[in-house]
Amino acid sequence: MASIYLIRHGQASFGAENYDELSPLGRLQATLTGEYLARTGVAFDAAYCGTLERQKDTGTLALAAQAGEVALVEDARLDEVRNDEHLEYLLPKILETRPDIKAIVDQGLDSSKRFQKVIEAVFNYWVSPECDEPAIQSWAEYSAGVHSMLRDIVANQGAGRTVGVFTSGGTIAALTAAVLQLPGSAAYQFYEPVFNCSVTQLFYSADRVSLSYFNDCSFLRELSVSRGEKLVTYR
Repeated sequence: MASIYLIRHGQASFGAENYDELSPLGRLQATLTGEYLARTGVAFDAAYCGTLERQKDTGTLALAAQAGEVALVEDARLDEVRNDEHLEYLLPKILETRPDIKAIVDQGLDSSKRFQKVIEAVFNYWVSPECDEPAIQSWAEYSAGVHSMLRDIVANQGAGRTVGVFTSGGTIAALTAAVLQLPGSAAYQFYEPVFNCSVTQLFYSADRVSLSYFNDCSFLRELSVSRGEKLVTYR
């Protein structure tokens, strides 16, 4: 049976001028993830990533541990949910009816915990039928792109292949919900808990795709103990 490994990018540079680059820890996470996959016998026949720098760099660092050269194919359908766009266009509408979110915003979004609370509210509004903002990419458009990418990988790679996909939390959430045949309203529960460089495995055969496991970062937890440093992060 063929496998697809969905790997979230390493820690990005939250709070920095350019968020879309791996932090030093993120680069280490990506390298260690690649070494772990190679050590446990995961040999990629093909690999894909989105067009974001943190996705591409994670893929490049992880694939360096493979025994042979594996080309990394970029596809924008694997890009992250456009959180900046959502904050600009959707957050003002949410603040009109959510005093709890307004209070968090008033405190500032420089805290990762506060930022995540706001993202939760915005994401859940975005996937709801009430969201009809024409200036942004809709959930229907985004999820359709993600689903079509999965179908293309299955169709193009065929049977018996092992495929790596280096992407982001929103993409992994959308794919997981789709494989489990859940609606968009269920997607956030798979978005919030995704760790940096965690691994989610899908099996596929013909046009059937199933979930093997989700959001595994046990190897990073083990390495955190042996190396004496924190390697497991959300952001």
